[in-house]
Amino acid sequence: MIALGMIVMLAGCQSVPTRSGKASTASKSDTIILPADGKHRVALLLPITGPDGDVGRSIANATAMALIDTGNTKISVQTYDTALGVDAAARRAMQDGSMLILGPLRSDNVIEVAGIARARNVPIITFSNDIGVAGRNVYLLGHLPNQSIDRIVRYSKARGLNRFAAIVPRNVYGQRAASSVTSSVAGAGGALVDIEEIDGSSASLNAAVQKLKASGPVDAVIVADAGKSAIATVTALRSAGIKARILGTELWNVDTLLPGSNMMQGAWFASVPDGFFRQYATKYRARYNKAPLRISSLGYDSVLLVGKVMPNWKLGTTFPLGKLTDKDGFIGLDGAFRFSPSGLSDRTLEVQEVQRGQYVTVDAAPKVFGN
Repeated sequence: MIALGMIVMLAGCQSVPTRSGKASTASKSDTIILPADGKHRVALLLPITGPDGDVGRSIANATAMALIDTGNTKISVQTYDTALGVDAAARRAMQDGSMLILGPLRSDNVIEVAGIARARNVPIITFSNDIGVAGRNVYLLGHLPNQSIDRIVRYSKARGLNRFAAIVPRNVYGQRAASSVTSSVAGAGGALVDIEEIDGSSASLNAAVQKLKASGPVDAVIVADAGKSAIATVTALRSAGIKARILGTELWNVDTLLPGSNMMQGAWFASVPDGFFRQYATKYRARYNKAPLRISSLGYDSVLLVGKVMPNWKLGTTFPLGKLTDKDGFIGLDGAFRFSPSGLSDRTLEVQEVQRGQYVTVDAAPKVFGN
């Protein structure tokens, strides 16, 4: 943890090689790509243009910062724009000799890339959080909702909240959140009063709230959504006279609307710790003249992970997958994390509360894994 803090606080304006191999100062608006000569080739598959271009560029910039901060000159990270065609990006990465893929961002893109990468025995560390794409050389670095839900349910149960309900969106995320709520409440020894689905319409939300209210008293309601939808849901709950504690998921940590809403004050949610991210964000703003997206920490941590594994990675060979599932895991901007053989990530999470326009940590994340 101390070493990571020193890395994050290193000066951000360093000279790095360009494609030609000459040193130059990195532009504040460009993603840095190092030459591949004599180095481990790593492909970064992200949408650099198009609707998700801002997300992709923020993650790509984070990987560049991690390479600079760690002084790692033994790997070359080449960016491929998935917005121009996911299949073409993956095939080009294979042709260029990439032995590891970081990304893509979306689960449907992961499925497309995985088929191409498996033919070359190239593993994927994706930024997706869709557990449906994990396994068979695909590892999820994204923050998983089931862990966030389990952490906040157990925290709430330990503080005397026993009767739980949930309102979830009618989509894949909502289905998985509902399943996680069911198992987590049972595992914590609580009582699950009701789970309602909403489709985004006011009629659907009002109907869900009335059904929940009719189900009996509840101590806590899990709102498995973010932004305007979460605020609207909590407003409807309060208007119906439901005064239960509001609980959220990992989606809230990337949301800029919730902290400023009066309706959300006092709500709890579980997420990765923010301490190192705040230091990183200061450096990112100094380099790129803009704030990083919260998800960009995944790009930074992916480079830290590769650097940790690299001493066991012989140049020109397949990436040593056995090192990814080390039970002691890794330390990154988002705290401690590790991978299971199934490709799912396991993280140490903290509990945060919405207080006066900001998120305040009320229960710190463990610094290491207990087992």
